[in-house]
Amino acid sequence: MPSLAPSPSPATRFPTALAFGLCVLALPVFALDSMAALAPLDEDSRALSAGALPDDSQRASDPLERALDDSIQRGLAWLVKGQAKNLDGSMAVGARDQTPVPIASTALGALALMAGGNSYNRGLYGAEVARAVDYLLAHCDLDPASPSFGYIGREGAPEAVRMHSHGFATLALAQAFSTSHRTANGKQLKRALEAAVRRIERSQGREGGWFYNPIRNTRHEGSVTICLVQALRAARDAGIRVDPSCVQRAEAYVVQSQKEDGLFAYEIYNPDAHTSVALTAAGVSTLYSLGEYAGKVVESGMTAIWRELELRESGEGKSARFPYYERLYLSQAMWQHSELENFERWSDREFKRMLANQQTDGHWSDDRYGDSYATAINCLVLGMSQELLPIFQR
Repeated sequence: MPSLAPSPSPATRFPTALAFGLCVLALPVFALDSMAALAPLDEDSRALSAGALPDDSQRASDPLERALDDSIQRGLAWLVKGQAKNLDGSMAVGARDQTPVPIASTALGALALMAGGNSYNRGLYGAEVARAVDYLLAHCDLDPASPSFGYIGREGAPEAVRMHSHGFATLALAQAFSTSHRTANGKQLKRALEAAVRRIERSQGREGGWFYNPIRNTRHEGSVTICLVQALRAARDAGIRVDPSCVQRAEAYVVQSQKEDGLFAYEIYNPDAHTSVALTAAGVSTLYSLGEYAGKVVESGMTAIWRELELRESGEGKSARFPYYERLYLSQAMWQHSELENFERWSDREFKRMLANQQTDGHWSDDRYGDSYATAINCLVLGMSQELLPIFQR
């Protein structure tokens, strides 16, 4: 089985905030259940839990870093303001959204809030994290007799977003459980997380990939597969058992999806399957999740990404079809690569674009999946280098 352990963290110029409770994940993966309950927060820790960063003179004196911190806080404030309008705890879905994805948007919103230094009922937005997580729990099928046992979704959801949403929801539950396993809702979180993992395992196809529905399918595609593999990694890091053979087959699928030019394709065994920067970044970041941080597949993928990005900058390349999805995985591929220069080079341009496109009330816009979806992803990307979410740690 490929290693699921994170690589050693090299020294970087980006500050980390591991003093907050999420630092428990620096311990061995399965040590979580033996830990004592988290102690009450002292004054400094309360500041961290409210989204503040550790005192760092370099960051404080850097106008861009200050602008990024302010951007994140305005984005999070907009998310919780929208969530307050929904009695069920979901993130707001706008009337103009082409494809409403409340499960995915709420999961990503919860992740963004946790990446901002909050956890279940702890921190400035702890109550909002709890409401979002409870919404996901309420939509988890826990009927043992159900053919979709463990599936996190809403009836009537568009087919193409069902398992993507399940993957993001599983990832959010895993990150929440990591710091809430001793709380009153810890058992409920664990039960739902275990069921969600079983649903992923039981839905895997023979080729090693997944498709849009929460059942085993003869069809398969890379973007769903990538989303679910990261969810499995997060669950395992939180102490949940994951079938090794499932991980091995998924890794083989991801590797086979790479074309000769280094780009990753939508599906394997299809010579006409399209490739993209988004799929390639997602493929590379997924290999990181599987413990593969170097080697021919990773490096040729990174080379292909930079080639396509430079073509795009020159006006000759293809624009992103799913820009927020692409940005989420590009940030991970760059940040978790062994050479930090990749992230610095990419973020120098991308972060300035993001700041310029943020609306005055703190949100970003996306007509396809909604403004909550877009805002949550951008907050995650801007805060990735703070390493408050275990899944994003180098």
